[in-house]
Amino acid sequence: MGEILKFPAVGSKLGYKRVKKRKIAEDPGQLHLFPRVTAPILSFVASVSPFEQALMFDERGDAKAAELYLKAIENQDCVADAYCNLGILESQGGNATRAFDCFTTALKHDPRHSEAHYNLANLYFELNDFRLAQIHYEMAGEVDPSFANAFFNLALVQSIHKDFTAAISALTKYQALVSGNEARDVEEMLRTLKASLASVKSSQRKST
Repeated sequence: MGEILKFPAVGSKLGYKRVKKRKIAEDPGQLHLFPRVTAPILSFVASVSPFEQALMFDERGDAKAAELYLKAIENQDCVADAYCNLGILESQGGNATRAFDCFTTALKHDPRHSEAHYNLANLYFELNDFRLAQIHYEMAGEVDPSFANAFFNLALVQSIHKDFTAAISALTKYQALVSGNEARDVEEMLRTLKASLASVKSSQRKST
């Protein structure tokens, strides 16, 4: 049997994905007959929602973010998003069980929450449960086809399973979604995967 080349990115998956502020969807058929009046903001902190306030603290690395995400959940403000971001904080703090609970609770509130699927997949990856990691990377990519990191990490898991055809497909999707150096860096990985696939096919032909 021919030697299987290693995928050079194994062990260097892309990290967790924090949820940013969600855009409020508007009815495209709604006409704005009157100009919108923007009142002066007297207090910036008072003007933002609990989730947005938690996100601001989170982005600057303030430990108070966790408490504010819990406040957002209590106030029913972006509940799935808050649980998702809280799960990242728990994971970063080494609390895998709490992180798992946060990500799965986010999915209970929104089964199509792409970041929660992706972050849960990362958690499974770190626990070496590659089967469940693959399932959730696939779901993240299905919910959000523009989620580049999901396809990169999916290719990683598929290469670990030696499913090189699927890994090439996922990595090609990732390459199409990124640009510049990131897209160029993928070329070496794709060459390695294609060489591994060719090696497998050659071995199969020799064994028949």
